Amino acid sequence: MKKAAYLLVALAIVLFDQITKHIARDSIGPFEIKKILPFLQLVSVRNEGAAFGLFAALGNTTFILISVVAIIVVLVLLMRTGEDRFGLALVLGGAIGNLIDRIVFGKVTDFIDVFAGRFHWPAFNVADSSLTVGLVVLLFHSFFPGKRENPL
Repeated sequence: MKKAAYLLVALAIVLFDQITKHIARDSIGPFEIKKILPFLQLVSVRNEGAAFGLFAALGNTTFILISVVAIIVVLVLLMRTGEDRFGLALVLGGAIGNLIDRIVFGKVTDFIDVFAGRFHWPAFNVADSSLTVGLVVLLFHSFFPGKRENPL
């Protein structure tokens, strides 16, 4: 499939991420919890750090710079490689989605809370999900190389 199709995948992720974050910011109060399923609820979290709020002391500017470099690297790989484009597109969309939040709001909006009993996974968003799935796809392909078809 053409490289443009993978860029469209990344764009779709960015749009879906930004729309869901906008809805979350507008409809979930700071201390409000909206129960969806027995293991899923929506919350209002503003993440100033990296994954799970780690390294917040590094500051927003550092995370913006890291994100820009990562996006450039992923774009170069996406344009050069013939394999793993779907995983790269997922990573690209997620990275851009969270970068937009960092630039516009100074922090990332997280709102999805998955839990089992009293154990809660740290809140996340659509961009985080896309990044995670994309990295898993890339890791899987690196451990199991060989001829494979990209989904697009």
